[in-house]
Formats: sequence, C-alpha cells, structure tokens
Amino acid sequence: MATTQLRKGVLELAILTLLEREELYGAELVETLRQHPGLAAPAGTVYPLLTRLTKAGTLDTRWQESPLGPPRKYYSLTAAGSTQRNTLAREWRELHNAMNTLLGNPS
Repeated sequence: MATTQLRKGVLELAILTLLEREELYGAELVETLRQHPGLAAPAGTVYPLLTRLTKAGTLDTRWQESPLGPPRKYYSLTAAGSTQRNTLAREWRELHNAMNTLLGNPS
C-alpha cells in the first residue's frame, strides 16, 4: 500500500544522507540502516536501489580490496547525488510539517 511507497522514498533519502557523511560498501550500509529504528531494510531492497541510483548518476562506486574476503564496492555521492539529497530532504521537511499541522501537532 502507500506505506511501501512512502518507505521507499524515505529509504532513498536515508541512503543518500548516510553516503553524504562517508562512503560505505553495501553490507555496511545495510547494517547502518538496521541500527536506525524504522529504516532497516533487507539487502534485497538496498542493492537494487544502489544500482538504480548509480545508473542515474547519483552515486559513484569504487572497488577496494578487503583483508577479510573479496573486494568491496564502495558507494559515494556525486554532485548530482548531493543535489538530489538536498531536494529530498527539503521535500521531507515540508511534508513532515504539513502532516504535523494536519494532525494537530504543529512543529
């Protein structure tokens, strides 16, 4: 239902925000999301989103050797990704404020 669509939008904003702070590899990103209540998402949801964002030019990737196993693919924001994150954050704040007002909880 609508909850699923809302969650997908929130997940994209969360991923872009985390990657604005530092580059992360996929499993690290999944684990970081898991640490935030309400944002946990399975790898099967996160990796397709990372692929879509990379193809759209929102994210850059690089491979780095890992001492603990196979090489890791690290993700970081591009300039377009930073712009997209800022736009989504602004839209989120506007939506949040509008819903708080509608629900009788002005911020």
